Amino acid sequence: MSSSRPVRVLLVEDDDLMRRSFSVALERYGYEMKAAADGLTGLELFRDEDFDLLILDVMLPGLDGIGLCRRVRETSLVPVLMMSARGDGLDVVAGLEAGADDYVVKPVDTYVLVARIRSLLRRATYAPVPGPERAGGEGPAAEGDVLVFGELTIDTAGMEVSVRGDRVALTPTELKLLLEFAAHPGVVLERHTLLRDVWEYGWDGDSRVVDLCVQRLRRKLGRERIETVRGFGYKFRR
Repeated sequence: MSSSRPVRVLLVEDDDLMRRSFSVALERYGYEMKAAADGLTGLELFRDEDFDLLILDVMLPGLDGIGLCRRVRETSLVPVLMMSARGDGLDVVAGLEAGADDYVVKPVDTYVLVARIRSLLRRATYAPVPGPERAGGEGPAAEGDVLVFGELTIDTAGMEVSVRGDRVALTPTELKLLLEFAAHPGVVLERHTLLRDVWEYGWDGDSRVVDLCVQRLRRKLGRERIETVRGFGYKFRR
């Protein structure tokens, strides 16, 4: 994402009034907006142009937001924010399992939407700070070091992760969550702590966001890497 141009956002929303109002509101914040009214058109725009972030409504004609998110994740790690009109959790779980980074429930205030967008974009340009311990307790690692945890290698300078030498593709949120775990090996991290430090929630967020992102990390890195500590949170195993 270049600082010399506006952040480009693709909004896929079938409600005409909501699509126009969100587009106008976000343009006032300096975002360059492109909008689509259905999932298939949104997919075509995504494939034809470069975007820094996608905002996908769940309920879309043709190809719904969940299916669209899955298609996007086949080729891209671009940050994805889902919008759901339901608060019962079904859309939330489905969207996060499909690879979305975060979600908001409609109706949503513009300032909340912008806050979630900014948080996602910060994760997409995230650079680690010095301080994580080396595996094996060899002391603090300097910025840019390669962290090794058994078969897992994390290159904090190149922002690359590999398992047994094979590179693993992680979304910006998955990468930041992994770096948070790697900075505290063997330490139990509570869900609300991860919501604050990774998702940047300044209020109580939905812990399912953490749980489902951990599930995605386990599928990519190995289930034994992140241990569930019931009633508390998660622990990264050395």
